Amino acid sequence: MERIYELKDLTCPNCSAKIEHLIRQMKGTRGANYSLATQQLTIDSTIADSDILRERLQTICDAVEKGVTVRLYKRPSKHEEKENALGNIYQLVSIGVGAVALGLVEFTSVISSSWLALWLLLFAYIFLGWQVLWSAFRNCLRGQIFDENFLMAVATLGAAAIGELPEAVGVMLFYQVGEAFEERATKRSRQAVMEAIDMRPDQVRCFSNGQVSLMAPEDVKVGALVEVRVGDRIPLDGVVVEGQSRIDTAPVTGEPVPVAVEKGSQVISGCVNEAGRLVIKVEKALEDSMVSRILDAVEQAAANKPTMDRFITRFARIYTPIVVGLAAFVAVVPSLVFPTHDWWYWIYTALTFLVVSCPCAIVISVPLSFFAGIGAGSKQGILFKGGLSIEAMKAIKALALDKTGTVTTGNFAVQTIQYVPPFDELMLIKYAAALEVQSSHPIAQSIVSYATQKGLFISGVKALQELSGRGLTGQVDGHDVAVGNRKLMQYLQVVGYPQEEPAYGSEVIVAVDNRYAGQIIIADALKEDTIAGVKALRKQGLETVMLTGDAWANANYMADKAGINTVRAELLPTDKVGEMAAIRREFGPVMFVGDGINDAPVLAGADVGGAMGSGADAAIEAADVVYMRSSIASVAQSFRIARATMKIAWQNVIFAIAVKVIIMIMGLAGFANMWLAVFGDTGVTILCVANAIRIFYKKI
Repeated sequence: MERIYELKDLTCPNCSAKIEHLIRQMKGTRGANYSLATQQLTIDSTIADSDILRERLQTICDAVEKGVTVRLYKRPSKHEEKENALGNIYQLVSIGVGAVALGLVEFTSVISSSWLALWLLLFAYIFLGWQVLWSAFRNCLRGQIFDENFLMAVATLGAAAIGELPEAVGVMLFYQVGEAFEERATKRSRQAVMEAIDMRPDQVRCFSNGQVSLMAPEDVKVGALVEVRVGDRIPLDGVVVEGQSRIDTAPVTGEPVPVAVEKGSQVISGCVNEAGRLVIKVEKALEDSMVSRILDAVEQAAANKPTMDRFITRFARIYTPIVVGLAAFVAVVPSLVFPTHDWWYWIYTALTFLVVSCPCAIVISVPLSFFAGIGAGSKQGILFKGGLSIEAMKAIKALALDKTGTVTTGNFAVQTIQYVPPFDELMLIKYAAALEVQSSHPIAQSIVSYATQKGLFISGVKALQELSGRGLTGQVDGHDVAVGNRKLMQYLQVVGYPQEEPAYGSEVIVAVDNRYAGQIIIADALKEDTIAGVKALRKQGLETVMLTGDAWANANYMADKAGINTVRAELLPTDKVGEMAAIRREFGPVMFVGDGINDAPVLAGADVGGAMGSGADAAIEAADVVYMRSSIASVAQSFRIARATMKIAWQNVIFAIAVKVIIMIMGLAGFANMWLAVFGDTGVTILCVANAIRIFYKKI
């Protein structure tokens, strides 16, 4: 059984990696993932009792990191009290005391006695660092060395031992300052992402006994009536029962064009009511509404670690011991080899190695980069199902697109109208609509819809007759009208209609008084931003391929109009899987984007599967990325977000390692001290965290 626990106050990357490793080894555990970005542990365990499982998890956490609280995850409501922004009060007090003590000794003449200065520095060091020293000692007894506490303890105690107690106090002081800023920056980065995508309402205006009262959203039941005023966010998924308006769906789908709604229209939570008062009947409770589903998707995605994240965790396990070994080598060997025997210099250099060697900057910033990328996507209506999806998209070389519902709207519409004098376009549509209004066929309804859009009056028809497989005949305004295919024209012996069949779409021929009047082409239409979206994809170097079960003529026409490179048409659902393999052999890793239930197999078989949010549930479930906006432009945007995320993650890795190596080299050359080494640890971490969150605010 899979459960989600919150490991509150577990922010140390080394500790979290150890805890995750121990939990995976725990009896009954089939899988475990801890996300530093959300502080959530997703565990698949055979232990049925959640309390027993929680106790065992708590025991593991206590053994590695004291102060971590394990509890079943429950998302707090927006009106619940938020965490104290001041953070750890003791840490702030100790920083203040340490700064004052160090300042009195080093930068003023208030303390003239060397003994008093010594005792003041010792007091400041212990006050600042006793938690670090105790954690290092306790972890060493448990065989857990080479963590951040161990490195800082050895470095500062070593500095004190060689007569550099002021520097030991200063290093511990700035380490604590860096830790405070690092924790704050990491927490605020997480909160920035979650708060931006958390569109849950604070209160809901709910009808009760004919009166509107304010209720907590989690207390509103299915079937309740809620009022949504102009400017309010729709609180829960439902259907409009009163009023009409325009709603801004951009917060959910990224679609910039408002959507008109009226009585009977389905509306989803998170959208903003722009024009008129609405009364909505709630169809889904808060936990099942779109606003909660988006939060669930982001949190679940954060738990799915990419290969890069796992590699960095493994790298950190071997990196720190190597640097500690290098520090020991620097402390001893140069003094034995070189005739100067400058022991203190090389020991001090070794201590700077220890301070700078902590891999926190890498281990924290990489998962935070992916979390920010997932959040940036969700803001635009793009739901990545994990860091693996983002990572895999960077390698994609070809994009295979389903046609109907993905490239096109999936709805028949009038595309072109050809007529011969004395008839014109409106006359042709008027005659055709008069007969087709009697039919429920999609092609007939598209003609009627076009006539309605043009504001035409649809005349009554007399002597209506349907000729199966051919079309309709009847009298309109005193004229004999025939609407149908070529078989109907041949049957009625109409002359003058085009001999060549159209290159695409379904042909409707209109004859008036047994004379050819014109031709209406009905076909699926491209989505509004398909052409721009395909252009953006090709600009990014992606090969575009259309896979469709439609006829070659229709497929070629739509592909040419959209700018798609290659077409594979008249395919059965099973054929698409084989075509995917062929595309992969020709171009490399391939992503498939579709929306139908028949697309589920090919979505699952692609290197990355993308589903339009308007599509079938089976397709959405099988996909790695879901596009709420259901547009090709969103697909292009998802590639930009994925590539920017990977770029930032690697920037952090390279920057952190480069700074640490440079400081080590400077230390060997005598140009670096432990103060600079502290910057190489906590300072670099803060910079990497800030860089990681940059994608969330970057316009992509």
